[in-house]
Amino acid sequence: MKKTLISALTTALVVGAASTTFAAANPFEDVPADHWAYDAIAQLAADGVIEGYGDGTYRGDQEITRYEMAQMVARAMAKGNGVDKAMIDKLAAEFADELNSLGVRVSALEKKVDNVKWKGWVGYENYTVITDADKGGGRTVNQYVQFQLNPVMTINKNWIARARLKYYTDMDRATNATNQVPFFGQDSGFILDRMWAQGNYKNLTIQLGKIYHDSPYDGPSGGMVLGNRVSGGIVTFGNKLKATLGAGRLARDANAGRANTTDSIQFIELGGDLSKNFTAGISYYHLLNDEAYENGAGRFNRSYDGNGGPFGSKNRNIWEIGMTYKFSPQFLMNLAYARSNGDWETKYKQAYNIEFSYNGGRYTDTTKPGSFGAFIAYRHLGRGATIIPVYDGMSWTSGSSKGVELGVSYTFAKNIMGTALYFRGKDMGDEDRDAQQFYGALQFFF
Repeated sequence: MKKTLISALTTALVVGAASTTFAAANPFEDVPADHWAYDAIAQLAADGVIEGYGDGTYRGDQEITRYEMAQMVARAMAKGNGVDKAMIDKLAAEFADELNSLGVRVSALEKKVDNVKWKGWVGYENYTVITDADKGGGRTVNQYVQFQLNPVMTINKNWIARARLKYYTDMDRATNATNQVPFFGQDSGFILDRMWAQGNYKNLTIQLGKIYHDSPYDGPSGGMVLGNRVSGGIVTFGNKLKATLGAGRLARDANAGRANTTDSIQFIELGGDLSKNFTAGISYYHLLNDEAYENGAGRFNRSYDGNGGPFGSKNRNIWEIGMTYKFSPQFLMNLAYARSNGDWETKYKQAYNIEFSYNGGRYTDTTKPGSFGAFIAYRHLGRGATIIPVYDGMSWTSGSSKGVELGVSYTFAKNIMGTALYFRGKDMGDEDRDAQQFYGALQFFF
């Protein structure tokens, strides 16, 4: 049965005017705010009718089973008020066998839906980086076990709250310090790295707190310029074409620089679906660096050179354009380009991404054993034109790299997924070293 967000709209009929009374920002990380079914998905997620997956994705281009559709029908039945009884009767008849097989779970769903829903995963991650030893490089291996919780809390019909709690432990270290923010080279640590309140109204969304946000027009991988936390406020408004305005502090994690330093950030993003298969947009980001960076503390920060000093001005302006074309529900192409101001070399002041993905790329369907996704991309990530990119295959701390990244994801059993990413290219520091990186993960979702 095709998901393709049509099933979500079918269920929207069941819950009344859901698709016309709600417009949300990022209910799932892989549902763009300009998608034609975005509002319906946001309302259904807030009502508990659809839940997505433990990693915060919805994967709307993939198939669902009759059993999964029956679960959505059962949750719609539990909603009570606003249900179209004639429609629910038809759906209940169609999925009678599956609803009966749910047994006690259906009975439980007919009661009031809990205000707090918990999702998450546990798993293993490996980062192996190899750079040219003749130019000061070498081989580094970091292995982690991670535990992650992603609660969603219903406040009222218009407001929800979201959070993410993470715990890392380094498998190669003997100690287990708990007072550190986890990143490569540290022992272990617990962190509440996302927490925000979200108000959802017709054609308007308000987000306040430490918010996860990514640059929206960078295709299935997302976040070429930005994929991280903004402490402040973000407002999104519009219907098919949307505008997003954001301002606050850029909450960097230590993978992208020093954990105790931040930037002020303001941004605006404009775009949406230009046709059924074509999405495009333009974004502008302005950053103002803290004085703390100028004493050398930001040596490895993406905004700074290898001596801890800023490239050009403390003010940094980045323009980005991006577009995604859908050849089929499973096969996508993304093009993105970004450029910044400043006095650095051209290779540092621009970034671009050319990517082809199949069946979700690195995020395949975790509920369907045997499901797999794949992608191949050429990326040029100049540190002046990127803030905190999301690419796990290109994550070393020098901040600038270029080359080919490819990856696959595979579901071994329901809610058990493996991921393998490989990068080969250049670490664009002063030495312009040859570089390789491997990322592997095995995740157990719940």
